[in-house]
Amino acid sequence: MATGENIKNKPNQEEDIQSKNERFLILHNDDFHSFDYVIDALVNVCEHETEQAVQCTLITHYKGKCDVKKGSFAYLSPMKKALVDKELKATID
Repeated sequence: MATGENIKNKPNQEEDIQSKNERFLILHNDDFHSFDYVIDALVNVCEHETEQAVQCTLITHYKGKCDVKKGSFAYLSPMKKALVDKELKATID
């Protein structure tokens, strides 16, 4: 029985690979756009709830950047492009 428990506690190799491939969409502070503009962009592009968008906007303002979404590069890339198209500074790390 102990052997079965050890197998359950071992991380799945596929999960390890997925977590290594996960990236973060980072929003950077730009000092140009209003809070409302950035909040609306996060709601529309990243599908954030308003409260989450407000929190991310405040973190970006005070810390200089905030990870606003997590996922694969392919998942995040269109969101990054949409944020950049809205003249916001975003990167994928």
